[in-house]
Amino acid sequence: MTGVVRVVVADDEPLIRAGITTVLSSAPGIEVVAQAGDGHAAVTEVLRHRPDVALVDLRMPALSGLGVLAELGRQASGVRVVVLTSFDSEANVQQALAAGAVGFVLKNCAPDELIRAVRAAYEGAAYLSPSVTRLVLGMLTPTDPARRQRAAQRVDRLTPREAEVAALVAEGLSNAEIGRRLHASEPTVKTYVSRILTKLDCANRVQAALLVRDAGSGP
Repeated sequence: MTGVVRVVVADDEPLIRAGITTVLSSAPGIEVVAQAGDGHAAVTEVLRHRPDVALVDLRMPALSGLGVLAELGRQASGVRVVVLTSFDSEANVQQALAAGAVGFVLKNCAPDELIRAVRAAYEGAAYLSPSVTRLVLGMLTPTDPARRQRAAQRVDRLTPREAEVAALVAEGLSNAEIGRRLHASEPTVKTYVSRILTKLDCANRVQAALLVRDAGSGP
């Protein structure tokens, strides 16, 4: 990883917000550029500072984390949002990912996991806490053949090389890791990923990964 990862932290609980800031600020190459105590403030700080990553609590007053995701999407902020929450229900995961989050981390995670999630988001990879990953894997095993068929039809839009890159995205690899695997430059991989998201009509690589896995699940 090169450069400094600039982060905005949004959580309505001051003690948790301070703890998160301390953990991230202690990590080499990460700088917390602003904090916010509610959703509206989170949107304001992201648009003001244009960070690389926003770590956003799902449940906040004034504007929820989902509302923050929606507003940042409308503003085309370009920030990568990692959702931080105490809740790991399937509905929360689905809503956050559908709204464009690139990561989902539980508040009881270890400090190292929080740092990994922020760095993964910066590098263009998806990051889900292990318990959230188990939920997502359950979501990735459709019993409805029609759902698998719809996913497969969308994935069939990809060229062979794009499909190869998409499969590695579905494994959770970052652009840099995909580049090493395919002996391609990171900018080239980034271009492929952009094309894949457009062709699959996905807002982010997490959604693309879900779709690719749906297309390949089950007989």
